[in-house]
Amino acid sequence: MMRTAFANNIGRRLARFRKSDGASAIWLLAPSLAGFCLFFILPFGVAFYYSMVDTPVGGSFVGLHNYAMLLDNASFRRALWNSLRFTALCVPLNMMLALALATWLHGGAYGRRWFRIAFVTPLVIPVASVVFVWQMFFDLNGVLNGWLQSWGWTPTDWMGSSSALGVTVVVYLWKNVGYNMLLFLAGLQNIPVDYYEAARIDGAGRWRQWRSITLVYLMPTSFFVLVMSIVNSFKVFRETYILAGAYPDPSMYTLQHFMNNMFQQLDYQKMTAAAFLLAAGISLLVLILFIAEDRFNRSL
Repeated sequence: MMRTAFANNIGRRLARFRKSDGASAIWLLAPSLAGFCLFFILPFGVAFYYSMVDTPVGGSFVGLHNYAMLLDNASFRRALWNSLRFTALCVPLNMMLALALATWLHGGAYGRRWFRIAFVTPLVIPVASVVFVWQMFFDLNGVLNGWLQSWGWTPTDWMGSSSALGVTVVVYLWKNVGYNMLLFLAGLQNIPVDYYEAARIDGAGRWRQWRSITLVYLMPTSFFVLVMSIVNSFKVFRETYILAGAYPDPSMYTLQHFMNNMFQQLDYQKMTAAAFLLAAGISLLVLILFIAEDRFNRSL
Protein backbone atom coordinates (compact mmCIF):
# COMPACT_ATOMS: atom_id res chain seq x y z
CA MET A 1 0.00 0.00 0.00
CA MET A 2 2.78 2.42 0.90
CA ARG A 3 4.61 1.69 -2.36
CA THR A 4 1.41 2.17 -4.35
CA ALA A 5 0.67 5.50 -2.64
CA PHE A 6 4.25 6.67 -3.19
CA ALA A 7 4.10 5.70 -6.89
CA ASN A 8 0.77 7.48 -7.31
CA ASN A 9 2.18 10.58 -5.64
CA ILE A 10 5.18 10.58 -7.95
CA GLY A 11 2.89 10.09 -10.93
CA ARG A 12 0.69 13.03 -9.96
CA ARG A 13 3.73 15.26 -9.50
CA LEU A 14 5.13 14.27 -12.91
CA ALA A 15 1.77 14.94 -14.51
CA ARG A 16 1.61 18.41 -12.94
CA PHE A 17 5.21 19.09 -14.01
CA ARG A 18 4.43 18.13 -17.63
CA LYS A 19 1.65 20.70 -17.68
CA SER A 20 3.73 23.44 -16.02
CA ASP A 21 5.78 26.18 -17.67
CA GLY A 22 8.99 24.55 -16.42
CA ALA A 23 8.42 21.46 -18.58
CA SER A 24 7.75 23.62 -21.63
CA ALA A 25 10.91 25.60 -20.96
CA ILE A 26 12.98 22.43 -20.66
CA TRP A 27 11.67 21.08 -23.95
CA LEU A 28 12.37 24.39 -25.69
CA LEU A 29 15.86 24.60 -24.21
CA ALA A 30 16.73 20.96 -24.82
CA PRO A 31 18.21 21.43 -28.36
CA SER A 32 20.38 24.33 -27.22
CA LEU A 33 21.46 22.50 -24.07
CA ALA A 34 22.33 19.42 -26.10
CA GLY A 35 24.41 21.50 -28.50
CA PHE A 36 26.11 23.30 -25.61
CA CYS A 37 27.03 20.01 -23.93
CA LEU A 38 28.19 18.44 -27.20
CA PHE A 39 30.24 21.32 -28.58
CA PHE A 40 31.39 23.08 -25.37
CA ILE A 41 31.21 20.95 -22.24
CA LEU A 42 32.50 17.75 -23.84
CA PRO A 43 35.49 19.39 -25.64
CA PHE A 44 36.22 21.33 -22.46
CA GLY A 45 36.44 18.10 -20.48
CA VAL A 46 38.58 16.40 -23.13
CA ALA A 47 40.97 19.36 -23.25
CA PHE A 48 41.24 19.35 -19.46
CA TYR A 49 42.12 15.65 -19.60
CA TYR A 50 44.84 16.37 -22.19
CA SER A 51 46.33 19.02 -19.89
CA MET A 52 46.73 16.43 -17.11
CA VAL A 53 48.45 13.62 -19.08
CA ASP A 54 51.88 13.32 -20.68
CA THR A 55 50.56 12.42 -24.14
CA PRO A 56 47.04 12.43 -25.65
CA VAL A 57 47.22 8.82 -26.92
CA GLY A 58 47.63 6.26 -24.17
CA GLY A 59 49.18 8.80 -21.83
CA SER A 60 49.61 8.53 -18.11
CA PHE A 61 48.32 10.97 -15.52
CA VAL A 62 50.92 13.58 -14.52
CA GLY A 63 48.74 16.02 -12.55
CA LEU A 64 49.97 19.61 -12.62
CA HIS A 65 53.32 18.74 -14.18
CA ASN A 66 52.33 20.22 -17.54
CA TYR A 67 51.31 23.47 -15.86
CA ALA A 68 54.63 23.64 -14.00
CA MET A 69 56.55 23.10 -17.24
CA LEU A 70 54.42 25.73 -18.91
CA LEU A 71 55.22 28.35 -16.27
CA ASP A 72 58.94 27.57 -16.72
CA ASN A 73 58.65 28.18 -20.47
CA ALA A 74 60.18 31.54 -21.48
CA SER A 75 57.96 31.86 -24.56
CA PHE A 76 54.82 31.37 -22.48
CA ARG A 77 55.91 33.94 -19.92
CA ARG A 78 56.63 36.45 -22.67
CA ALA A 79 53.26 35.75 -24.31
CA LEU A 80 51.46 36.10 -20.97
CA TRP A 81 53.20 39.39 -20.17
CA ASN A 82 52.44 40.80 -23.63
CA SER A 83 48.77 39.79 -23.36
CA LEU A 84 48.41 41.38 -19.92
CA ARG A 85 50.20 44.52 -21.05
CA PHE A 86 48.04 44.74 -24.15
CA THR A 87 44.87 44.38 -22.07
CA ALA A 88 46.00 46.96 -19.50
CA LEU A 89 46.75 49.42 -22.31
CA CYS A 90 43.82 48.83 -24.67
CA VAL A 91 40.87 48.46 -22.31
CA PRO A 92 41.14 51.94 -20.69
CA LEU A 93 41.85 53.58 -24.07
CA ASN A 94 38.92 51.74 -25.63
CA MET A 95 36.49 52.79 -22.92
CA MET A 96 37.65 56.43 -22.80
CA LEU A 97 37.51 56.87 -26.57
CA ALA A 98 34.13 55.14 -26.84
CA LEU A 99 32.65 57.25 -24.02
CA ALA A 100 34.09 60.47 -25.47
CA LEU A 101 32.68 59.72 -28.92
CA ALA A 102 29.31 58.70 -27.50
CA THR A 103 29.11 61.91 -25.45
CA TRP A 104 30.03 63.96 -28.49
CA LEU A 105 27.40 62.30 -30.70
CA HIS A 106 24.79 62.46 -27.94
CA GLY A 107 25.35 66.19 -27.68
CA GLY A 108 24.00 66.73 -31.19
CA ALA A 109 27.15 66.70 -33.31
CA TYR A 110 26.75 67.74 -36.94
CA GLY A 111 26.39 64.74 -39.24
CA ARG A 112 26.19 62.31 -36.34
CA ARG A 113 24.28 59.75 -38.43
CA TRP A 114 27.20 59.46 -40.82
CA PHE A 115 29.67 59.31 -37.95
CA ARG A 116 27.71 56.41 -36.45
CA ILE A 117 27.90 54.55 -39.74
CA ALA A 118 31.63 55.26 -40.02
CA PHE A 119 32.39 53.94 -36.55
CA VAL A 120 30.18 50.87 -36.95
CA THR A 121 31.60 49.94 -40.36
CA PRO A 122 34.61 48.02 -38.91
CA LEU A 123 32.15 45.60 -37.28
CA VAL A 124 30.72 44.43 -40.62
CA ILE A 125 33.88 44.39 -42.76
CA PRO A 126 35.74 41.04 -42.89
CA VAL A 127 38.83 41.11 -40.69
CA ALA A 128 41.18 39.71 -43.33
CA SER A 129 40.45 42.40 -45.91
CA VAL A 130 40.76 45.18 -43.35
CA VAL A 131 44.02 43.86 -41.92
CA PHE A 132 45.58 43.75 -45.38
CA VAL A 133 44.82 47.46 -45.69
CA TRP A 134 46.51 48.10 -42.34
CA GLN A 135 49.44 45.94 -43.46
CA MET A 136 49.95 48.09 -46.53
CA PHE A 137 49.69 51.18 -44.35
CA PHE A 138 52.29 50.10 -41.75
CA ASP A 139 54.64 48.16 -44.02
CA LEU A 140 58.28 49.23 -44.27
CA ASN A 141 57.55 50.40 -47.81
CA GLY A 142 53.97 51.32 -47.03
CA VAL A 143 51.85 54.43 -47.04
CA LEU A 144 52.83 55.73 -43.59
CA ASN A 145 56.56 55.54 -44.27
CA GLY A 146 55.97 57.18 -47.62
CA TRP A 147 54.37 60.14 -45.87
CA LEU A 148 57.16 60.28 -43.29
CA GLN A 149 59.82 60.27 -46.02
CA SER A 150 58.08 63.10 -47.84
CA TRP A 151 58.29 65.14 -44.63
CA GLY A 152 61.97 64.34 -44.09
CA TRP A 153 61.53 61.59 -41.47
CA THR A 154 63.40 58.29 -41.47
CA PRO A 155 61.19 55.27 -42.33
CA THR A 156 60.41 52.93 -39.42
CA ASP A 157 59.97 49.18 -39.54
CA TRP A 158 56.64 49.29 -37.69
CA MET A 159 56.01 45.54 -37.78
CA GLY A 160 59.58 44.45 -37.06
CA SER A 161 60.35 46.55 -34.00
CA SER A 162 58.90 47.39 -30.61
CA SER A 163 56.44 49.66 -32.44
CA ALA A 164 54.53 46.49 -33.42
CA LEU A 165 52.62 46.65 -30.13
CA GLY A 166 51.42 50.14 -31.00
CA VAL A 167 50.22 48.89 -34.40
CA THR A 168 48.24 46.14 -32.67
CA VAL A 169 46.70 48.67 -30.30
CA VAL A 170 45.63 50.91 -33.19
CA VAL A 171 44.04 48.02 -35.09
CA TYR A 172 42.25 46.80 -31.94
CA LEU A 173 40.86 50.24 -31.14
CA TRP A 174 39.74 50.81 -34.70
CA LYS A 175 37.90 47.48 -34.62
CA ASN A 176 36.21 47.76 -31.20
CA VAL A 177 35.64 51.44 -30.38
CA GLY A 178 32.55 51.70 -32.59
CA TYR A 179 30.70 48.87 -30.85
CA ASN A 180 31.41 50.24 -27.39
CA MET A 181 30.45 53.70 -28.56
CA LEU A 182 27.00 52.42 -29.52
CA LEU A 183 26.60 50.81 -26.11
CA PHE A 184 27.53 54.04 -24.32
CA LEU A 185 25.28 56.02 -26.65
CA ALA A 186 22.33 53.78 -25.79
CA GLY A 187 23.11 54.22 -22.10
CA LEU A 188 23.25 58.00 -22.44
CA GLN A 189 19.91 58.09 -24.25
CA ASN A 190 18.27 56.14 -21.40
CA ILE A 191 19.19 58.78 -18.78
CA PRO A 192 16.11 60.97 -18.13
CA VAL A 193 16.57 64.58 -19.22
CA ASP A 194 14.70 65.72 -16.10
CA TYR A 195 17.71 64.83 -13.96
CA TYR A 196 19.91 67.29 -15.83
CA GLU A 197 17.24 70.00 -15.69
CA ALA A 198 16.88 69.57 -11.92
CA ALA A 199 20.65 69.68 -11.51
CA ARG A 200 20.89 72.91 -13.53
CA ILE A 201 18.17 74.47 -11.38
CA ASP A 202 20.17 73.53 -8.28
CA GLY A 203 23.20 75.27 -9.76
CA ALA A 204 25.24 72.22 -10.82
CA GLY A 205 27.69 72.85 -13.64
CA ARG A 206 28.43 70.57 -16.57
CA TRP A 207 31.27 68.80 -14.80
CA ARG A 208 29.12 68.13 -11.71
CA GLN A 209 26.25 66.90 -13.91
CA TRP A 210 28.57 64.58 -15.81
CA ARG A 211 30.15 63.23 -12.61
CA SER A 212 27.02 62.92 -10.48
CA ILE A 213 24.45 61.91 -13.11
CA THR A 214 26.05 60.63 -16.29
CA LEU A 215 28.74 58.46 -14.73
CA VAL A 216 26.42 57.06 -12.05
CA TYR A 217 23.68 56.04 -14.47
CA LEU A 218 26.22 54.68 -16.95
CA MET A 219 27.65 52.22 -14.42
CA PRO A 220 25.73 49.16 -15.72
CA THR A 221 26.73 49.98 -19.30
CA SER A 222 30.31 50.71 -18.26
CA PHE A 223 30.54 47.40 -16.43
CA PHE A 224 29.31 45.49 -19.49
CA VAL A 225 31.69 47.38 -21.77
CA LEU A 226 34.58 46.71 -19.38
CA VAL A 227 33.94 42.96 -19.28
CA MET A 228 33.51 42.68 -23.05
CA SER A 229 36.60 44.80 -23.70
CA ILE A 230 38.71 42.57 -21.46
CA VAL A 231 37.45 39.42 -23.17
CA ASN A 232 37.95 40.89 -26.65
CA SER A 233 41.47 42.04 -25.79
CA PHE A 234 42.48 38.40 -25.27
CA LYS A 235 40.99 37.49 -28.67
CA VAL A 236 43.16 39.76 -30.79
CA PHE A 237 44.85 37.00 -32.79
CA ARG A 238 43.51 37.10 -36.33
CA GLU A 239 44.67 40.66 -36.78
CA THR A 240 48.21 40.09 -35.51
CA TYR A 241 48.52 36.74 -37.28
CA ILE A 242 47.63 38.26 -40.65
CA LEU A 243 49.77 41.32 -39.99
CA ALA A 244 52.96 39.56 -38.89
CA GLY A 245 52.52 35.78 -39.16
CA ALA A 246 52.96 33.03 -36.57
CA TYR A 247 56.22 34.45 -35.19
CA PRO A 248 55.85 38.24 -35.01
CA ASP A 249 58.04 40.73 -33.21
CA PRO A 250 58.42 39.72 -29.52
CA SER A 251 56.46 42.80 -28.44
CA MET A 252 53.26 41.47 -30.06
CA TYR A 253 53.72 37.75 -29.36
CA THR A 254 50.57 36.90 -27.36
CA LEU A 255 49.07 33.83 -25.74
CA GLN A 256 47.09 33.09 -28.89
CA HIS A 257 50.34 32.93 -30.87
CA PHE A 258 51.81 30.56 -28.30
CA MET A 259 48.80 28.22 -28.37
CA ASN A 260 48.66 28.30 -32.16
CA ASN A 261 52.33 27.37 -32.41
CA MET A 262 51.91 24.57 -29.85
CA PHE A 263 49.02 23.22 -31.93
CA GLN A 264 51.14 23.23 -35.08
CA GLN A 265 53.88 21.37 -33.17
CA LEU A 266 51.27 18.87 -31.86
CA ASP A 267 52.24 19.77 -28.30
CA TYR A 268 48.70 19.39 -26.96
CA GLN A 269 49.83 19.32 -23.34
CA LYS A 270 51.23 22.86 -23.39
CA MET A 271 48.43 24.12 -25.61
CA THR A 272 45.60 22.85 -23.40
CA ALA A 273 47.39 23.89 -20.20
CA ALA A 274 47.86 27.41 -21.59
CA ALA A 275 44.21 27.52 -22.67
CA PHE A 276 43.02 26.53 -19.21
CA LEU A 277 45.27 29.04 -17.48
CA LEU A 278 43.92 31.74 -19.79
CA ALA A 279 40.31 30.69 -19.18
CA ALA A 280 40.88 30.52 -15.42
CA GLY A 281 42.53 33.95 -15.37
CA ILE A 282 39.73 35.60 -17.36
CA SER A 283 37.06 33.90 -15.23
CA LEU A 284 38.74 35.03 -12.01
CA LEU A 285 39.08 38.59 -13.28
CA VAL A 286 35.43 38.73 -14.38
CA LEU A 287 34.35 37.27 -11.01
CA ILE A 288 36.28 40.00 -9.18
CA LEU A 289 34.63 42.62 -11.38
CA PHE A 290 31.17 41.21 -10.65
CA ILE A 291 31.86 41.31 -6.91
CA ALA A 292 33.15 44.88 -7.13
CA GLU A 293 30.15 45.93 -9.21
CA ASP A 294 27.73 44.33 -6.74
CA ARG A 295 29.36 46.10 -3.79
CA PHE A 296 29.30 49.40 -5.66
CA ASN A 297 25.58 49.05 -6.39
CA ARG A 298 24.87 48.29 -2.74
CA SER A 299 26.76 51.40 -1.65
CA LEU A 300 24.59 53.66 -3.79
